[in-house]
Amino acid sequence: MRKTLIKLAPMLKLTRVTTAFGAVANLWFVILWSRFNEEELGNEVMMNAPVPFLLAGGLIAGVGLYAFGTSLNDLLDVHRDRALGRVGSPIVDGSASIELAVCLVAAMLMLSILGATLFGTGAILVTLLLATAILIFNVLGKFIPGLGMVLLSVIYAGHMLIPDLWVRFLLPVWFVMTHAMVVAGLAQHLGRRSPPISKRAIIFASIGWTLCTIGLIALAWSRRGSDGLWPDYVPATSVLYPLGFVILFVIMIVRRYKKVGAGPILGEKITRYGAIWPSLYACGWLAGSGLWTAFGIMTALTVLGFAVMTVLRELYSLVEHPVGYRL
Repeated sequence: MRKTLIKLAPMLKLTRVTTAFGAVANLWFVILWSRFNEEELGNEVMMNAPVPFLLAGGLIAGVGLYAFGTSLNDLLDVHRDRALGRVGSPIVDGSASIELAVCLVAAMLMLSILGATLFGTGAILVTLLLATAILIFNVLGKFIPGLGMVLLSVIYAGHMLIPDLWVRFLLPVWFVMTHAMVVAGLAQHLGRRSPPISKRAIIFASIGWTLCTIGLIALAWSRRGSDGLWPDYVPATSVLYPLGFVILFVIMIVRRYKKVGAGPILGEKITRYGAIWPSLYACGWLAGSGLWTAFGIMTALTVLGFAVMTVLRELYSLVEHPVGYRL
């Protein structure tokens, strides 16, 4: 067992699969939302395919895209990380080779496309567009905070459109888009990351967020029915559930800030919490809309996902820092 984990450790570090659950949850939410809302069925696959089959496709596409981005990040930053003496990169510390990183980048991109094929040609196109956005983010966005925050928000929101491009109720997509931008900004600022966020970056990000919001409103308007932008099958009170999780997120960040203060540790906590929070939003939307079967499935998947990610993280830590006895 230990030998197997030692062999898998470099790939786990490069792909960051232990933090990929939030990205997968975005796809699962749309799958469950569309499948259990007859008014939202946008394609034949979503209507007729078995739910486990659809969820498996979402898992493959979500993990593939997320791991593609993280592997690409380590690969492109290897020379910079070595020059700055940064620790944490598996390539820099020697636990993974550049060749392995290149293979993982290609394999994860192909894996994401494979998962997207289950949802049709449109899903493949969205996946390729998201992969392009991830590439631009890793080349430029993370060095230009204003651009980076916009790209991250688009990437996370775009994940949700992979299973069903024709989903009508787009407020959950806007919710995740806004959440991703705020988390990126807080992690950059409170985490004291370089480069710092300037007033110009804030203005640029605000303009980008506004344009994306207008785009989603226009898309929702083009798909509206006789009941307008807010469909009748979505209770008005449903938004209270995800808003409750927003308040909980703020409370957790404030508590962490009081405990550790601003710095890299807080920035890492914000990023980690921010990555898994979309799964809670998904549970909130489903519960608030009275889709209890879908809510039960999403809750079970969330609990299982957190458990698997936690176990993998603990096993990985055990491999890196084995327990010993002091004489």
